[in-house]
Amino acid sequence: MKYVPVLLITISLLFQHCGYSQSKPGPKPDSVNMKKDNNPVYSRSDSSKVNLTEDEWKKILPAEVYYIARQKGTERPWTSKYETSKEIGTYYCAACGNPLFKSDTKFESGCGWPSFYEPISKTSVIYLEDRSHGMVRTEVECGRCKAHLGHVFDDGPAPTGLRYCINGVILDFEKAQKAAADYKKQ
Repeated sequence: MKYVPVLLITISLLFQHCGYSQSKPGPKPDSVNMKKDNNPVYSRSDSSKVNLTEDEWKKILPAEVYYIARQKGTERPWTSKYETSKEIGTYYCAACGNPLFKSDTKFESGCGWPSFYEPISKTSVIYLEDRSHGMVRTEVECGRCKAHLGHVFDDGPAPTGLRYCINGVILDFEKAQKAAADYKKQ
């Protein structure tokens, strides 16, 4: 009986590491194929807020993106192609195209999901209290379309001390133009 509190604390810490939950497995993230042509709200230059019904979102988003973005799902750890990526560029919301993070704020956290220490701007993301899974965390949503991105924790590196633990399925990436031009020269 005296080990029950220790067990509860250990379980809580495991869940808090990146907010991973195995309670509801989502679709396999490797099969994501964004069809931006079928998504009328996807824009990397339009900053206007997006307000669609769940039925409208379901029609334009691939099932894997819909599960994360609209149902607040979590992809399996270490399955994102962006988790260990070192490419230089910008990460966008896969649901609407909103710029979220620059690659120079990405770091290796070891948690199994792409991690960043700072969003592109104060309006790139929205913060919400998340009391799911018996703990209190800070959920991060897209500032344009309110898609669920992941969570932010206060165990990140300088200069912010924050770790934005983001589902790779909800990210879209574009290489920096200079980096792409330098690569072609090699």
